[in-house]
Amino acid sequence: MLDVIVVGAGAAGIGISAILDDLGVDDMLILEREKVGTSFKNWPKEMRLITPSFTTNFYGQADLNSIMARSSPAYFLRKEHPTGKEYAEYLKSLAEYCNLPIVEHTNIEKVTYSKGVFSLKITNGKEVRTRFLIWAAGEFQYPNMTVFPGSELCLHNSKVKSWKDVKGDKHFIIGGYESGIDAAVHLSRLGKEVYVLDGNAPWGDRTTDPSLSLSPFTMERLEEEMKHGRINLIGKSKIKEVSKKGDEYLIEIQGKSKIHTSKTPPILATGFKSSLTLIEDLFEWDKEESYALLSEEDESTKTPGLFLVGPQVRHENLVFCFIYKYRQRFGVVANAIGERLELDTEILEYYRQEGFYLDDLSCCADECDC
Repeated sequence: MLDVIVVGAGAAGIGISAILDDLGVDDMLILEREKVGTSFKNWPKEMRLITPSFTTNFYGQADLNSIMARSSPAYFLRKEHPTGKEYAEYLKSLAEYCNLPIVEHTNIEKVTYSKGVFSLKITNGKEVRTRFLIWAAGEFQYPNMTVFPGSELCLHNSKVKSWKDVKGDKHFIIGGYESGIDAAVHLSRLGKEVYVLDGNAPWGDRTTDPSLSLSPFTMERLEEEMKHGRINLIGKSKIKEVSKKGDEYLIEIQGKSKIHTSKTPPILATGFKSSLTLIEDLFEWDKEESYALLSEEDESTKTPGLFLVGPQVRHENLVFCFIYKYRQRFGVVANAIGERLELDTEILEYYRQEGFYLDDLSCCADECDC
């Protein structure tokens, strides 16, 4: 039986595994459904990280897109906003540098828990058992295609290899947050006419929490592209249904008689389903907003020894959906496991100084003064 199994070899999985390796956890295994960084490799070719990479490590501030102390994507890639493919190369280099025990092309078919032991049924009917299970499977591989009736007729943005491949001169994008605006910008740059439909009009929100409003990188690109008159932002447009009549797609808006028609499949930029579906019975869930309830150590409140890292981590109104946010919780999880394995956790103080060990969430709720 293993001490720790980490599910997922993306940013969250590699990041937490690197700290556990530093901590001295030897009996560990990382299971990846495809290959290291596959989710990033599958981004549309033109998509880039919205948070800027910069070599600030020398000044005591880790690169925003780093998932391991003493590393910097900006230094490694020489890019401020890496593409998904480039960022996957960074993750692969870290995995090789740390010699992490990753098993690729391994699918998790079933997870059971009994008397303090997790049993994972994996590819080819094999089974592995562990004392601690860390779920770092992310979200990108699980696009949400059941948002409204007719969603299945749409093209989810995660299925686009390159915006140059999308045919047609006029496109409707459903969803106006980061991925929706990113799609609109790239389509407009190709000379396409674009309509962005969103019930909440997030492009008009202004808050210091980047999980709730568009990033400066996205707003800057949007404002620049809006000058060409090809992007149309339409708020108060909650979709009732998408249907197809002949060669046209009909987009019906709730509470409005107007129906938008499109000759191309509407583009869905409405997010992803949780990768926790496979083990949802091992968590308690918030009834109103459907997120997994976690302890102060990001452990399931229902199943001892089951930890969550990555963009799905949430503590009430605090959302850790970006790399530089959820990496702050790596040290918290590592400390919990290290103490139970009776390891020396003194090294984690270094990670606290580097911004990878945030256990006081009271400092996260303040708004900027200006």
